[in-house]
Amino acid sequence: MRTEVRVVAAVGTLPEIHASGALAVRRTGLDTVHLIGTAATPLGGDELDIEIVVGAGARLMVRSVAATIALPGMRTPLSLAHWHFDVAGELDFDPEPTIVAGGAHHHAVTEVRLTHDARLRLRERVQIGRTGEDGGSWRGDLTADIGDLPLLRHRLELGAGSAIDDSLAAPRASVSELVYPDDRPAETNGLVAACLPLALGGTLSTRTGPLLVNTR
Repeated sequence: MRTEVRVVAAVGTLPEIHASGALAVRRTGLDTVHLIGTAATPLGGDELDIEIVVGAGARLMVRSVAATIALPGMRTPLSLAHWHFDVAGELDFDPEPTIVAGGAHHHAVTEVRLTHDARLRLRERVQIGRTGEDGGSWRGDLTADIGDLPLLRHRLELGAGSAIDDSLAAPRASVSELVYPDDRPAETNGLVAACLPLALGGTLSTRTGPLLVNTR
C-alpha cells in the first residue's frame, strides 16, 4: 500500500491537510494535528510519503494517537517511509514510537529544510521487537539543511544485521532529537547517550538502550 500525507501550516489559518492510504490527520487544536492509522501500516512492501510544511510565522505541533507497528509482509519484510519537513516557522514533531516487529525491516528517510529563522524540535523513537520478539531491524537516514548549507547528515541502524548487532548486549531502542536553534554544549553519558552541537547551530541528541523509557 502507498500512503501519502501533506500538512501545510500558514499564519492566520488552520493547518491544511491532504491524506490518502493508511494514515489520516486530524486537527486537534489551532496549531496541533494528530496522525491516525486507518489501516495496518507499515507492512512489508508499504511506502509512506509524508510532507509537512510550516510557513514563516506559523507554528505547528505534530503528534500521533498510537505507536506505529512495522510488520513483515508476505512477500518482503521491508517497508519504507519518506518524511519531508520544510520549515520556515516553528515545528514541534513528537509522535509515538515506531515498534519494529520480529522479522520486519523498516527504513525511514527524513529530509529537513530550514530557513535561518526557523525553529525545530524533531523527535524520533524506535523499539526493535514487541514483548518476546527479536530479529527485526530499523535504519534511519536523517539529512538537514539550512538554506543551501548542510546542517546534518546522520544514519543509525538497530537490530538484526546492523553494524552494532550483538546477541548479548546490542541496543534495541533509540531516541533521537534534532533541535534548532540550540546552544547546549557537547555532553556524553558513556556509550548510550550523547548531545552533539552542530556547526551551524542546533544539537542532535541520541540515546540507545535495550528498551525505550519515558523521558517526558
